[in-house]
Amino acid sequence: MCGIVGIVGFSPANQQIYDALTVLQHRGQDAAGIMTAEEGELFLRKDNGLVRDVFQQRHMLQLKGNVGIGHVRYPTAGCDSSAEAQPFYVNAPYGICLAHNGNLTNATELAEVLIREDRRHLNTSSDSEVLLNVLASELQRFGSTRASASDIFAALSAVYRRIRGGYAVVAMLLGHGVIGFRDPNGIRPLVIGTRDTPRGREYMLASESVALDQIGFRLLRDVGPGEAVFIDEQGRMHSQQCAGATRHTPCIFEYVYFARPDSIIDNISVYKARLRMGELLAEKIRRERPDNDIDVVIPVPDTSRTSALQVAQILGVKYREGFIKNRYIGRTFIMPGQEQRAKSVRSKLNAIDLEFRGKNVLLVDDSIVRGTTSAQIIDVAREAGARRVYFASAAPPVRYPNVYGIDMPAASELVAAGRTDEEVARIIGADWLIYQDLDDLVRAVRHHDARVTEFDTSCFSGEYVTGDVTPEYLARLQAERSDLAKAQRSAAGRGSLKVVAGL
Repeated sequence: MCGIVGIVGFSPANQQIYDALTVLQHRGQDAAGIMTAEEGELFLRKDNGLVRDVFQQRHMLQLKGNVGIGHVRYPTAGCDSSAEAQPFYVNAPYGICLAHNGNLTNATELAEVLIREDRRHLNTSSDSEVLLNVLASELQRFGSTRASASDIFAALSAVYRRIRGGYAVVAMLLGHGVIGFRDPNGIRPLVIGTRDTPRGREYMLASESVALDQIGFRLLRDVGPGEAVFIDEQGRMHSQQCAGATRHTPCIFEYVYFARPDSIIDNISVYKARLRMGELLAEKIRRERPDNDIDVVIPVPDTSRTSALQVAQILGVKYREGFIKNRYIGRTFIMPGQEQRAKSVRSKLNAIDLEFRGKNVLLVDDSIVRGTTSAQIIDVAREAGARRVYFASAAPPVRYPNVYGIDMPAASELVAAGRTDEEVARIIGADWLIYQDLDDLVRAVRHHDARVTEFDTSCFSGEYVTGDVTPEYLARLQAERSDLAKAQRSAAGRGSLKVVAGL
């Protein structure tokens, strides 16, 4: 999962993109990058690290121009090299740079065709670079010195025919403007915002609406599934449906965990969806545990707070903040590697003993993925004196790999895969465990104004909406992207010389 931003305006874009990426930092903490353009010249800064660490004043001063794109990276593939930080760039045609959120399910096949038939060179193992070269290859076919909006949309229609998976993309075409497009299923989010200035209307594309709010843009709408938008350097927006068959199935895990609660995605408030998750979870607890002896409900900060508050209210039980979070530790789920995730939990959360000692505690979390974090949190609660520790997940059991850009590639690393709820409870050390039902999760996220009737629920249901995910593909994904595979690649890469672009 990553965060992307694109701006076409009448004032310097560098600080605006920086501020937007800071707001989207929760979507990726591995690397960050900004690319801007002015008078036919491109300016780039990207590196590993948080936004605040990658961009110093000297870098910001060199990022000139009123047009630009930005990216924060959370690695689902590849390695931790800064060479895989985005945006990526190719010089022909025109000069194209691209930032991507998601995952292409046919990236390996595309890479082979690009090398063999399109005669293009790939520098990294990133599917984002593959996507960039597919776009460049299709634009190259026009052979004109300047592409019109119709040329760009024709090229993007061809791109849609070649690529598969879940993706949201912003790309800057030097001397032309910024392009944004979204996969035909609308799995990954992309919104458009506007802002009127004395010089004209400015446009912004971003992964979440909260990025627009931060810098004073008004949410216009979501980019539709299979839709492409082109904002030229004069501030005019063009849009066209470029994919043939579309089916609107946004990723439900955005609402469970990834998106900020103050975001609106596909006309659905993330905050209100999480409130409804808590309501339905509480109703299930009342059905299945009518004689529960819960003394207090405590959220696992931060994502589960909204749901936990509703659980406590409906059960008529005290709600307390029992964990204090060190805000200088990143989100453990999106950390690359199980060892790093495990080490960070103890340094991230500290228990307030008074809220645990001698009590039967219900811990509420947004989800349980690998189970290691949940087990450590339960240990912390017991060490703080809890008599019994119960655990509730606002999401159903995660039993299947996610192939659309979330780091759940290996079923063997998912604690609920092939196990009953009781077996998971024993592994994580809970006295009892309760999960949200999938039907209830869909009910919680869907509402009558959203115009969305179904979602990508693949990590819960095993049903992949793109229809191209085979057992062979999943086996290959596990071999390439499991924590063990990542560790082996990282070890192999130590000590090697890397040439990194950037300021």
